[in-house]
Amino acid sequence: MFKIPVSVLVVLHTPDLQVLLLERADAPGFWQSVTGSQDAGETLRETAVREVREETGLDAAQFVLSDWNQQNQFEIYARWRHRYAPGVTHNSEHVFGLLLPEVLSITLSPREHLDQLWLPWREAAEKCFSWSNAEAIRKLGEGR
Repeated sequence: MFKIPVSVLVVLHTPDLQVLLLERADAPGFWQSVTGSQDAGETLRETAVREVREETGLDAAQFVLSDWNQQNQFEIYARWRHRYAPGVTHNSEHVFGLLLPEVLSITLSPREHLDQLWLPWREAAEKCFSWSNAEAIRKLGEGR
């Protein structure tokens, strides 16, 4: 079954703007926020909640999940295009923020991630491999 080319990016952060980054298992050295493709029949909010649970073990419903009303279009990296239907080359990404009360312990999905880091927002933005992820973190830090 092919992935739907619609995804969420969820920036997990604290009030003092510590940001969680995860290192991809399928691309060591690639750091990012929580991301994932929408499943058939899901709303974008449901996708965000599911992806946060799968990738961190946290229940996003216990915290403040905000739709930042930001959408990015980008070309899917060639290395991951096989996951999509033939001819699909672009993805539509929808950005959310998840405000946590403090830096929390998370449970990584070893199938998806190798490591985790909590960093101040500027450092987190610099470490992201994805331009859209870095941009979202910068907007957070600059007061959106």
